[in-house]
Amino acid sequence: MVTGTGTGVGKTVVTAAVAALARVRGVTVAVVKPAQTGIGADEPGDLEDVRRLAGVTDLHELARYPDPLSPAAAARSSGRPALDLGDATRRITALAADRSLVLVEGAGGLLVRYDEDGATLADLARRLDAPVLVVAEPGLGTLNHTALTLEAMAHRGLALAGVVLGTWPTAPDLACRSNVRDLEMLSARPLSGAVPDGAGRLDAAEFLLAARAGLGPDLGGAFDAADFRRASDRAT
Repeated sequence: MVTGTGTGVGKTVVTAAVAALARVRGVTVAVVKPAQTGIGADEPGDLEDVRRLAGVTDLHELARYPDPLSPAAAARSSGRPALDLGDATRRITALAADRSLVLVEGAGGLLVRYDEDGATLADLARRLDAPVLVVAEPGLGTLNHTALTLEAMAHRGLALAGVVLGTWPTAPDLACRSNVRDLEMLSARPLSGAVPDGAGRLDAAEFLLAARAGLGPDLGGAFDAADFRRASDRAT
């Protein structure tokens, strides 16, 4: 599962980066978007970005709603049925039966509602017994947002797959540089990556290089968390 500390933090780009590295290693990978919101019926959604960046074609969107709202609110606004988490669980489990890796990208953050009963991505992760990769912003405010996400995961018994900075700036400010060490303290592990801001605008070949440099070995890349931390400390 790939979630974020909020919207616009780089979840889709990080999902594409993990998928791209898996694909070039020969891993059979599928990517699932349980609910796409804010996109019309004939418009390209997040999975089209994954296709363009990662070259992965095994893509599955389970529900789509045109309004840019949470999945539950978007379903209500459109008059369409909300995502059925039981059906989503069965479909994703079926995909996992003959793929080595299935990436599931959520909408918004961990506790965004998918239906009127309050089901969330956290509930789907529990049903699937899937580890959760958290994509965080690097700048001011991220420590509280990340801490709340990690605390909610721990409360629900969800396994943390890592924390990745989804939009690392070319010229990080003091808050960004200082947050590196604090984010590692919050997650009790080194960062799993820092994907450069603007990576989603690269072509596929350039994106693969950015993915390899921006994600750690646990995700198939060559990102060195210790070197990244030392560089941030020196700049601070």
